[in-house]
Amino acid sequence: MLSAVAWVPSAPVMVPELAAGAASELAELRTAVVAAAAELPDRWIAVGVGDADGVIPPSAVGTFGGYGADLPVALAPEPTGAATRLPLCALITGWIRGCVNPAARAEVRVFAAALDATAAGDAGRALRAEIDAAPEPIGVLVVADGANTLTPPAPGGYDPESVAVQEALDAALAAGDDAVLAALPDGIVGRAAYQVFAGLAAPGAVRELYRDAPYGVGYSVGVRAIGP
Repeated sequence: MLSAVAWVPSAPVMVPELAAGAASELAELRTAVVAAAAELPDRWIAVGVGDADGVIPPSAVGTFGGYGADLPVALAPEPTGAATRLPLCALITGWIRGCVNPAARAEVRVFAAALDATAAGDAGRALRAEIDAAPEPIGVLVVADGANTLTPPAPGGYDPESVAVQEALDAALAAGDDAVLAALPDGIVGRAAYQVFAGLAAPGAVRELYRDAPYGVGYSVGVRAIGP
């Protein structure tokens, strides 16, 4: 059964070993991420975006070597796999798990960034049915960024129109408005993951813990408790 959904950014810069001089600037973001993930039970299913659909099992091990530091991460307390190249959403999941609940086990569902809205919603509903059939509580960790075009130095360049889109995303997450999440435009980096979230979620008590756009990228953190 689904107990809670937490959403966090897929930002390597919030990992202190990768942040260099920016580590202190992002302390508030890291605190919020830890608080949100702490609401999840010991079994996690993470939802993120990548180049293609895929499922990464709890046995997987990876490293942030491609992001500037050979920092290993695992998705379970006793991983059995050899280190492999993992998508960023899986690396972030492993790092958060290690910080928040080393006893937790996480499986990562990766969805192609180009997945259309209808397919993403259907995938979310199918995932919800799968979770509801499980006897133990399961928490979902949505690992996704907003727009990356919010300021002139932003990594995606500057698109003034994206500011309003990001504000709508932040407001929808804070209000639990799944209809808005389901209709997000392509300018949102984690669009497919948020649309899977919209498909699997249900009404619940929402706590927004962080919203800001450091470096021109929209980062949101929060948790939605799902009732029985």
